[in-house]
Amino acid sequence: VGDSSVLTCPLKGNITMLTWRTRPKAGGPCCLVYRADTNMTNRTNCSDNINLTFRAGLAPALEIQQVGVAQEGNYSCEMVSTEGNFHTMYHLTVLVPPRPSLYCDEQGSPVCEAAAGKPPAQLLWLPESSSSAEEKGHDNGTVTVLSRFTASNTSVTNMSNVTTCTVSHPAGSWSRSIAC
Repeated sequence: VGDSSVLTCPLKGNITMLTWRTRPKAGGPCCLVYRADTNMTNRTNCSDNINLTFRAGLAPALEIQQVGVAQEGNYSCEMVSTEGNFHTMYHLTVLVPPRPSLYCDEQGSPVCEAAAGKPPAQLLWLPESSSSAEEKGHDNGTVTVLSRFTASNTSVTNMSNVTTCTVSHPAGSWSRSIAC
């Protein structure tokens, strides 16, 4: 989320016409059609952050600037060229890195939170904890994961005052320690 995404359409021969169709999970479909004979692009229902890009020697591409969760979905490219007709499909998945935090609650227990991530983050405790994570879904498709540290029988005997929470997510990992 927030980055640019570039989807390419294989370049084979000289382009006659190029059509990109988007079917995002949120919002309506968009269609961009480029005709080489007029050197014109027609846009139908496309947001301003979606554009065709043509660079010398590179395949034509659809560039999505500042990708948001709303852009997640299916994208297809249809190219008519001197070599034939070509079709390419993409499924764009948008990752949202969670906002991690570690703090002590009113009872003096460590609490680890990974707020508003997509997909949900995985939380791990050191020493090992018998606690389970609670998930809360949000309207925008993100999920907040919260876990309160609960000492297991083995961790109580080896217990120091310091506990560590590790947040694992496809967009990156984070680890912090706290003494409550």
